[in-house]
Amino acid sequence: MESHARVATDKAARYMTQLAKHWSHKFEVRYDETSALFPLPLGTCRMTAHVDGLDITLEAADLEGLTRLEDVVARHLDRFAFREGELKYGWTRAWFAGRVDPAAIRINAIH
Repeated sequence: MESHARVATDKAARYMTQLAKHWSHKFEVRYDETSALFPLPLGTCRMTAHVDGLDITLEAADLEGLTRLEDVVARHLDRFAFREGELKYGWTRAWFAGRVDPAAIRINAIH
């Protein structure tokens, strides 16, 4: 499963780099001025910094892991962005092609 967010901020590169340095003490993080890759126990996080925002893509094996990963990433970025206030994420989830998630089907079920 994947989840995507575009976070509006003019400090995208700063926050991404701070997170990369923070997590590089525990994980095999790769980053440069505009992108980062974080292989984490819950899944993978990729970021791309733009002048007006931060693109975030998360991958996890299941919905529970993806939900936890969204929360972990958001909480860490919010700590770095405390002067801006809470950032807006608006996560959009996608299932890998050909895979049906039973939990998503139940959302639309009539009870």
